[in-house]
Amino acid sequence: MDKKIIRKEMLAQLKFLSSSQREKSSQTMTDLLVETEAYKSATSLATYLSMPYEWNTCYLIEQAQADGKQIFIPKTYSQGRMDFVEYNPNDLVKSAFGVWEPGTYSQPVDKSVINLIHVPGLAWNKAGFRIGYGGGFYDRYLADFHGQTVSTLADFQLLAIEPEIFDQAVKELVIVETDV
Repeated sequence: MDKKIIRKEMLAQLKFLSSSQREKSSQTMTDLLVETEAYKSATSLATYLSMPYEWNTCYLIEQAQADGKQIFIPKTYSQGRMDFVEYNPNDLVKSAFGVWEPGTYSQPVDKSVINLIHVPGLAWNKAGFRIGYGGGFYDRYLADFHGQTVSTLADFQLLAIEPEIFDQAVKELVIVETDV
């Protein structure tokens, strides 16, 4: 199936969820993620600030803060480049994509500082290859990242997709059953 069609269908399914379904699943995803060995052994975590229709990452950020982990969020640039910077809720601006991201005072960190990256997406296969939003930001970043990677997703987001040559697989999937 064509990636554009998958993106469109997954976005429609995510947007169809009620806020209570989304919040319940988001909390369950966080509960399962923090029980993984990758999370437990990490002293630093990179995650994203979720859009209203995505699984809510505020639970993960709050838990990581409570667990004393260093938290990083992505900052995007032109030509598909992305860095991670330390999370500072007082220095956020809306990007061209409508996503909250670090403002001008944030400095990128070296990849070696990050132990675990929580990778977003719309659909995954069982091997961890994913379809994101089409910008290639994460695939480029992960190409030479040596830490752990994990994605949280609902069972309906698991599909038989064929990876392309530049796609980077996520090492661990945390899958939550939904009643959708």
